[in-house]
Amino acid sequence: MAMIEEKKVLKSQHNIIMENRRNLTISGVMDIDSFDEQTVILFTDQGELTIKGINLHINKIDVDSGDLSMEGEVDSLSYSDNQPQKGGLLSRLFR
Repeated sequence: MAMIEEKKVLKSQHNIIMENRRNLTISGVMDIDSFDEQTVILFTDQGELTIKGINLHINKIDVDSGDLSMEGEVDSLSYSDNQPQKGGLLSRLFR
């Protein structure tokens, strides 16, 4: 008898920790759509997160855990309900 294995997709918790509008630590990141020094667009299980600011830099991304750390002068964080499309930045980088 063959056993059918079911894969369960575990949603990670989505948290944002911002320190003095300069350092961000974000968990629950599923993909990165785009980034430059003024805008970073991330996909989370809570929707698309757009971060705007000045001199934004991604310091670290852990693809397995969905943790991201970045720094720069943060002006705004906003969510929309857009979901990631196939072929986001992380999937292109890690083919």
